Amino acid sequence: MSRKWILLVISICILFAAGGAMLYYGGQKDGADGVPGAGYSGSAKPEKRELKKVDSVNELKSGYDVVVVGTDPEGISAAVSAARNGLKTLLVDSRGREVLGGLMTAGWLNSIDMNWDRTSAPLPGREQDHLNKGIFTEWYKKTEGHSFDVTTAANAFYDIVRAEANIDLYMTAKAVEPIVAKQGASSQLEGVAVTKADGTKSQVTAKAVIDATQDADVAAAAGVPFTLGREDIGDKNARMAVTAIFRLRNVGDQEWELIAKRLNGDGDSNTGVSKMSAWGYGEEMKGYKPVNEQRAKMRGLNIGRQLDGTILINALQIFEIDGLKEESRKEAFEIANKEIPNVVAYLKQYKEFKNVELDAVAPELYVRETRHMEGLYRLSIVDLLENRDQWDRIAFGSYPADIQRLSPNDNGAVVVHPLRYTVPFRSIVPPNVDGLLVVGRSASYDTLAHGSSRVIPVGMAEGQAAGAAAKLAVEQGVSFRKLSESKPLVAELQKRLNEQGMELKPYELEKQPFMKHKAYSGLKAAVYMGIAYGSYNNEAFQLDNVSNPQRAVNQMNSVRRMYKDHFKGDPSAALKGLEEPAKKSLSLQQASLTIALAAGLQAGKDDAQAELESKGMLSKATVDGIGNKEKLTDGDVFMMLKDAVEKKTGNTF
Repeated sequence: MSRKWILLVISICILFAAGGAMLYYGGQKDGADGVPGAGYSGSAKPEKRELKKVDSVNELKSGYDVVVVGTDPEGISAAVSAARNGLKTLLVDSRGREVLGGLMTAGWLNSIDMNWDRTSAPLPGREQDHLNKGIFTEWYKKTEGHSFDVTTAANAFYDIVRAEANIDLYMTAKAVEPIVAKQGASSQLEGVAVTKADGTKSQVTAKAVIDATQDADVAAAAGVPFTLGREDIGDKNARMAVTAIFRLRNVGDQEWELIAKRLNGDGDSNTGVSKMSAWGYGEEMKGYKPVNEQRAKMRGLNIGRQLDGTILINALQIFEIDGLKEESRKEAFEIANKEIPNVVAYLKQYKEFKNVELDAVAPELYVRETRHMEGLYRLSIVDLLENRDQWDRIAFGSYPADIQRLSPNDNGAVVVHPLRYTVPFRSIVPPNVDGLLVVGRSASYDTLAHGSSRVIPVGMAEGQAAGAAAKLAVEQGVSFRKLSESKPLVAELQKRLNEQGMELKPYELEKQPFMKHKAYSGLKAAVYMGIAYGSYNNEAFQLDNVSNPQRAVNQMNSVRRMYKDHFKGDPSAALKGLEEPAKKSLSLQQASLTIALAAGLQAGKDDAQAELESKGMLSKATVDGIGNKEKLTDGDVFMMLKDAVEKKTGNTF
């Protein structure tokens, strides 16, 4: 090779290396409930940001083509989509907000849980490509990125909305209620009744209503069926923690550099800093003792830098809060207002925080989970586990199925970490109310799948699809349910969405290594029941790990919680006489006894296996697949649980 070519190759390598150092995203966990990935990329010089005043229309028309309820990002996307498809649209909100963007702006949740496309590598100098283009990307490009200044974000939302002549924006409603007409076993949503700021009511008819409220309030009032929280896995009273985000002032370039020095120097891949965000302090916050130890806990800090010299802290978790009840949300703020000054005092021991002062608490609470619609298709955690495509795809997800703490003693879990999965159109269509679509975190997802699909990019893609679907349904004179059943009409919807900036191509991914394991069908059952967690990159699916008697009892108790009508016995009796059961290997006899007792069978250790086999609760194939009957693996146990549950409940996995 000539000297000229050698120098050229060296120059290209240097350029690529330099570009790589500029990446915002480095493949780590990211966003509001994870941590943003990247290296430190310089300062965000404070500057004065003017928040644009949001103007509402003075009068409501008597009828619109589409009414969108809720001004969170999902609602904005739905309204803009409907308007651009030529529909006269009312975007209405009754939460007393002064800005558009809901949780991201009024709640100060300034980091987005992104759906990065982990099937492709980023180009040098570029952040990782993300799924769900269209209106989400249009807004995203107007901000600082996946961590942003909330004023920038609010202004960007408003600019997109006010550019659409077909949108009437009404932010000052006191209440929005559905107008429902019964039609036999189902209902037709004919519009909404809006209680205006002066207390008078306006009846607003609509050809379609899109419920983009966080809790699907309109749909629930119209009689759409829902499950609450973790009800679908038998844990109805458990709720993920809510968070009160708070703002600190007196954080300039010098303090940010100290934060960067600490987080980049501790050697932990789960910590770091970028231009607009920092994540870490997990070890440091372990020393914090909450004022209310039963109801509050601090996790590691997710820090969002703002352009006015302040930072936002997303880290205070508050427990036993019912996000559907105003008095419970009020209680959360009371707990937060007592806790946060104590947190600030604790942080002052670190030199980067020694001059900080509490500026304010976000006006809206970050509630992660309330209702889950039982729509035409319920997105399952197994859909995520298997990276499934759907024929009626309208959105993609790849964010980890992140279940936040349920109590101060819980550490939360990442159930699975999908490469890519699809949200189908059927998941935003109610089963019993026509003229209505539901988008956002209360759409039709199981609670475990919701840990991933609740994120903003998914909801905004659903909103864009909902707006386009409203136009198509009006044109064709069909209900949303009829549209969802028609492959030609869904194909037309997807074609239009692709033409309008989305990318909804079918895909097929290679099976992941754990899917090729002989016990994979058992793992599917275990994941579905909330027993097996893969963690980030699904690295925790270790099916060949040796199990133990205590773990088997714990897993069986999870089965009992989900299928309490079928497993009414007490599996803990199987541990009688065993010392330190968590340290002993699990035998086939012991595992059989555990399952038999939970199923209410009158069996002893010596005949439990035969009893299960005789009742069809343990298959010959599962027994024959166990390599060492004195040392069962997690995979072996999952296969046994699958057999028992399928026989007792009639469900298949």
